Amino acid sequence: MSKSEDTINGGRVYDPDADHNFPDQKLNEVLPELLEDEEINVLLEAQNVNAVARKGYNDHGPKHIEIVRNRALRLYDLLKGGECVFNGARDQGLDEADEAVIIALAAQLHDIGHIVHRDNHAYYSIPLAADVLDRFLPQFYDVADTVRMKAEVLHAILTHHREEDPLTLEAGIIRVADALDMERGRSRIPYEKGGRGINTLSSRAISNVSLEPGEQSPVLVEIEMVNAAGVYQVDNLLKAKLDGSGLENYVRIVAVNTRSEDQLVERIEL
Repeated sequence: MSKSEDTINGGRVYDPDADHNFPDQKLNEVLPELLEDEEINVLLEAQNVNAVARKGYNDHGPKHIEIVRNRALRLYDLLKGGECVFNGARDQGLDEADEAVIIALAAQLHDIGHIVHRDNHAYYSIPLAADVLDRFLPQFYDVADTVRMKAEVLHAILTHHREEDPLTLEAGIIRVADALDMERGRSRIPYEKGGRGINTLSSRAISNVSLEPGEQSPVLVEIEMVNAAGVYQVDNLLKAKLDGSGLENYVRIVAVNTRSEDQLVERIEL
């Protein structure tokens, strides 16, 4: 198993040509078209207007989507390496290779509802993503499998941010990966505009996030903080999304305060 270790704004860059523990031929077919799709790319730019420019939240644009997608696929790789059994594609009678495609599509489209409004954006994402998927999926799937893929992608999109719990591991990955984009680069725009809310300040306190194979669980998430404000990102956001995701038994989180002069919180393990 190999992954590119290049880092862009704190996010792992997924390498579709690398060797993996899962059948990735379908993902390699779909991913280039997904990344070059003009309508999707415009949606990713537009969704940041309400979130950042108008509401002052952390980044929800193309960079956030890139990081979430890469970390979602990294989680998938590690979980497959840990012999976790995925049920989304399987329950629909789809191929194992479709698991990674569901994850990539859901990660790419999960926030497009922001073009309507930040509030309840997961619900607004559903009809918008449905239209995109109706156009995009028939390039790769017949009618029946297009419907099944669409169902799984929309389920993962809906449950990434709402009270509804994910019913598949594919959806659980999207929920957790969304919270794993927490480093300081994400809060750059609101911070430069004077934003000092807890989301911005806590993100500024996170210097690095890495996902590696764990000894006690398939996934070890290691988080480096430079001050205790980062606890909010770890406990209130990441832990809240991990709870109910279906990944609780597979992911271990360790957050360490790397600044010796600020030891109010030295270490958190979840």
